[in-house]
Amino acid sequence: MSERQEKVLAFLREHNIPFSCYEHPEGKTIEEAKRWWRQDGSVHCKNIFMRNHKGNQHYLICFHCDHDLDIHDLEARLKAALQAQGKPSCGKLSFASPERMMKYLGLEPGSVSPFGLINDREHHVHLFLDAGLLDDSNYPNPDCKTLSFHPNDCRGTVVISLEDFERYLALVGNTYEFLRLY
Repeated sequence: MSERQEKVLAFLREHNIPFSCYEHPEGKTIEEAKRWWRQDGSVHCKNIFMRNHKGNQHYLICFHCDHDLDIHDLEARLKAALQAQGKPSCGKLSFASPERMMKYLGLEPGSVSPFGLINDREHHVHLFLDAGLLDDSNYPNPDCKTLSFHPNDCRGTVVISLEDFERYLALVGNTYEFLRLY
């Protein structure tokens, strides 16, 4: 087990957040990871790390792994959401560099997940989660909504209930919101 993965699991244990975790061969892309995921009843999530055109704001975006995002559509949706909150527009978005990913999330490409927010002590990164993750229809068992993410290492998967995931987010302190992304 890697040091990054152990840090995530230790954080969850320390805060009494229930989860399950399993290890598997490396899966840096969704296509690779799908080969190793168990049919555990969770919604497996895709995570992308982006920056605004000025490079002074970074966004982690999480959504159902079976969906793709159109970057221009995403820009428009994020711009509208930010402006509705009285925040500056995100402007043109681009994928953040591996160096920025390491600086803000302490992660390497292929292992991006919301658990990287543990490393964002200054709460610089804003998290957007697709509102579809709240819909019962996305879950094999709507009475037990669970999500799965890499534990900051693409050789493992953490399964966590939506409710406990939101407890985790409250603890790390980064801003986040659910937004319809597609």
